[in-house]
Amino acid sequence: MVTVLRLWRKIWRTGRVAEPAPQRPACGRPASAAELGGSVQIRHVDAGSCNGCEIEIGSAFGPVHDAERYGARLVASPRHADALLVTGVVTRNMAEPLRRTVEAVPEPRLVVAVGDCARNRGVFADAYGVVGAVADVVAVDLEVPGCPPRPEAIVAALRTLTGR
Repeated sequence: MVTVLRLWRKIWRTGRVAEPAPQRPACGRPASAAELGGSVQIRHVDAGSCNGCEIEIGSAFGPVHDAERYGARLVASPRHADALLVTGVVTRNMAEPLRRTVEAVPEPRLVVAVGDCARNRGVFADAYGVVGAVADVVAVDLEVPGCPPRPEAIVAALRTLTGR
């Protein structure tokens, strides 16, 4: 019992210990992001990636980078989402499902192209099954560069959407 009391006193004296949050993103928010009120529900769509970006998105929402503390949350349905995170080049088989998914997201909606493949087709530029980059199929509001992009870059893009 005495050990527990000593531990409790030490916790009480020390207080909360955490690193301060990084500075807010300097770049401006998209106009439709301002309507979301600092919280963004996100649906991820893999349009034909190699899964490198998915691993980094998982890391961005993991305990180290914790994108949820900035108001970004992954959801299971596009009908519940405010934004789409699209990874990979758009393949022939995914062009129409991507359009339908974007249409299923209620207005105001945002589309974020994550990774070089989603931005400019990357290493898959001349592949036979590729329709194009995400911007060739749907309107894109924000792009995250990198192959794959670092979790910090993904979190910074999400912070741009939430304004936190």
